[in-house]
Amino acid sequence: MYEFKLYLVGCIPKSVEVIEELVKLLEDALDGHYDLEVIDIIESPELAEKDRIWATPTLVKAAPPPEIRIVGGLPNKDRVLSAFGLTAEKGAEK
Repeated sequence: MYEFKLYLVGCIPKSVEVIEELVKLLEDALDGHYDLEVIDIIESPELAEKDRIWATPTLVKAAPPPEIRIVGGLPNKDRVLSAFGLTAEKGAEK
């Protein structure tokens, strides 16, 4: 099971767009075999501070190890999957 944390600032249109894009990407690659926690750093600044989040959006793959972070938007699906060691084919096997 993969675990992700997505740090955003507020419920603005860009944040909603990032969440929608990420959910589609994860569904395509992992077919539901993941947990996604969305953290609004305005509502939970202590979580951002604890996890040393300095910019948003930041996507963290918390499990399985190693932890990997992507800072900024998620414009390139293949780059995001590659950064996490995933491929569309890998997700299809699960």
